[in-house]
Amino acid sequence: MAEDYTTYAKNIASKAKEASRTLKRLTTNQKNAVLLQFETLLLENESEIITKNQIDLKNGKEKGLSSSMMDRLLLDSKRIKGMAKSIEEIRNLPDPVGEVVRGTILPNGLELLTKRVPIGVVMTIFESRPNVIVDIASLSFKSGNACILRGGSEAYHSNTILSSLFHQAIEESKLPGVNKEVVSFVDNTNREAMLPFFQLDDLIDVIVPRGGEALIRFVSENSKIPVIKHDKGVTNLYLSNHANPEIVLPILLNSKTQRPGVCNALENLFIHKAYPNIKSLLGELKTNGVQILGDSSIQSMDSSIPLATEDDFATEFLDTRLSIKLVGSVEEAMEQIQNYSSGHTECILSEDVSEIQTFQQGLDSAAIFVNCSTRFHDGGEYGLGAEVGISTGKLHVRGPMGLIHLTTTTTYVTGKGQVRG
Repeated sequence: MAEDYTTYAKNIASKAKEASRTLKRLTTNQKNAVLLQFETLLLENESEIITKNQIDLKNGKEKGLSSSMMDRLLLDSKRIKGMAKSIEEIRNLPDPVGEVVRGTILPNGLELLTKRVPIGVVMTIFESRPNVIVDIASLSFKSGNACILRGGSEAYHSNTILSSLFHQAIEESKLPGVNKEVVSFVDNTNREAMLPFFQLDDLIDVIVPRGGEALIRFVSENSKIPVIKHDKGVTNLYLSNHANPEIVLPILLNSKTQRPGVCNALENLFIHKAYPNIKSLLGELKTNGVQILGDSSIQSMDSSIPLATEDDFATEFLDTRLSIKLVGSVEEAMEQIQNYSSGHTECILSEDVSEIQTFQQGLDSAAIFVNCSTRFHDGGEYGLGAEVGISTGKLHVRGPMGLIHLTTTTTYVTGKGQVRG
């Protein structure tokens, strides 16, 4: 069976590599025409997409998937229209391919021109969220990359119809030499079937895992191909005693409850012990559905609140639980955040400029927010149209991975007979 998986992986990756070469020759208008057709097909097939998604939801419920997983899995009319809107935004973004990032003439007369070019073949492994198919297929195609998409078994029917609609858009556009292998869907959901892909560094240029900690570790430990990690989001917020009280509750509720099952939702709250009316704030959070876990100081204010463990502060709950601890300064808050952070998103609510600067300069994460909801850490909200994911690593992209991050560079050197002495 292992040999069959190897053949299976090589077949998909080889076709994707060949498809990536044809993509490099497409014009921006040609690529946008395919994306427009894909957008149209999504809207025209809304009812069928929802029907397929209902199969996944039913299976997920029977398997006992968590509420956060079920939320990520759901496709309804609003979300399908949102996916179509993302495609429209990607169509309207400037094409990064061909952008000149450096042009110069050396003293010896050589002309150097460095341009953005596609990476080649991008493989993405993701869990639960079928909208990833739409986002990554569109971003990869617009940036001239072939992509290999491998979703989890829990979203199999949703992923299958969404990838088939992109294939239909390709076929109906009738672009010379371009076939459905520009977006390859891995329909085998066995974990063992993934392993051979990780060895194909001659065919696949980069792997982007999106999912839980176990998936990230599994890919990183087994891949010969460069991995861009899109790790868990243990998102932290420091509530200073210098915060504007009028903005505190709306930001906390939006960060935590607007959509708890996503990586930019708030997980840990550190409150300065001198912040006024902490007990009242705890009550308002509870009234609005937040399940508070607190340190001993929080418990002393409300004995009904369960004690938060060290593991709780290191956990991405992806539900309405929120770990809260009192601190005595911004420095102590930063120390706590450094202990628990996954490098995804940190936030401070404060009106003290010096304190804000200390917070910004002292932490090292993909995004540091000031006086706004953590839910804005998102490619769409950043104006990128969509994202491959939110990278928590440092090479070569950090934060939302958009169109421009799916390119590398080639330098074109033109001479008139120069030789090196």
